[in-house]
Amino acid sequence: MRIVLTGGGTGGHIVPLVTVAKKLKEKAEEAETDFLFIGPKGKLEEELMAQAGIPTKSVQVGKMRRYFSMHNFVDMIRLPIGFIQALWHLLVYMPDAIFSKGGYASIPVVLAGWLYRIPILIHESDSIPGMTNDILGKFAARVAVSYEEAEKNFAASQVVLTGNPVREDINKGDVSSARQRFGLTESKKVIFVYGGSQGAQSVNDKLLNILPELLSKYQVVHQTGTENYEGVVRKAAELGIKAGREGYHPTGFVGEELKDILAVSDLVITRAGANSLSEVAANGKPAIVIPLENSASNHQKMNAYSIARKGGCVVLEENNLGENMLIGKIGEMMDDETLRSQLSANIKNFYHPDAAEKIADGILGMVR
Repeated sequence: MRIVLTGGGTGGHIVPLVTVAKKLKEKAEEAETDFLFIGPKGKLEEELMAQAGIPTKSVQVGKMRRYFSMHNFVDMIRLPIGFIQALWHLLVYMPDAIFSKGGYASIPVVLAGWLYRIPILIHESDSIPGMTNDILGKFAARVAVSYEEAEKNFAASQVVLTGNPVREDINKGDVSSARQRFGLTESKKVIFVYGGSQGAQSVNDKLLNILPELLSKYQVVHQTGTENYEGVVRKAAELGIKAGREGYHPTGFVGEELKDILAVSDLVITRAGANSLSEVAANGKPAIVIPLENSASNHQKMNAYSIARKGGCVVLEENNLGENMLIGKIGEMMDDETLRSQLSANIKNFYHPDAAEKIADGILGMVR
């Protein structure tokens, strides 16, 4: 059985692809299962796929934008080139099915796969489908969604609610490992600031503005994003705070240790990317969610408020978020054990431990 995986651009796309591939191997039992990733050429894609032992082929991709940009003209050329490249790679490999994580990076492969009449399953992570999946859903045999709100955007005969596939061990972290790794004490509560796989500069800036006051009461593990790390460490030093000292522990990228950090955290401050929210939900952690203001189709706000409406998180909007509001909300949540317990219990309802299995079953159902 041959399966093509496609998507890319962020860890939020790559990690679910790898997770489902692993589940497919388990469920295929004695049948030999091969995978090929076809998508944009990028360091993240190559590293994570290499770790999973999945070969990669690159194609040109073009982003679909709802606004005017000079990049649109360049991407209009990239799209047909990527489509031709995808046609060739699929012809050579000729898979039994395609699993697409969605997003603009998957367009050439899904369209080429449809032309070859290869069965396609698309996964939509967000509560409101983006423009790409809205279009590509028409070429797919099946669509898996993470939020109930997204179901109405696809034909009832093809859509199923699966949740978002995350690593199986994401809620099996070791508190003692996190304490040892970051030198965390048991005397102060821990706040984890999590900007997603690439970090979030705006969240970094807002945290640094209140960092001295935060560290007087709490310990902070701060995932800055690799490109932002040096600047964050430099700014903290200007405030008299050394990285790795005084309870402040910045890190550029979080990998396997994410589960340990989540396990030790008393509060998470995060963006509203689908993967990040699913990882927080899997661990049942009280969270302050700061949605990205200019996310495609406003999907981060939609994700955040979908959870907040059911009492699963506190949402603070970036444009209105001042220092006093942020430090006040953190203090309120950290001091109110009842509130944190309620948030913890409610956000767990958004964790679907069988998401990868359901998607794998959907792919196998198309092949068999």
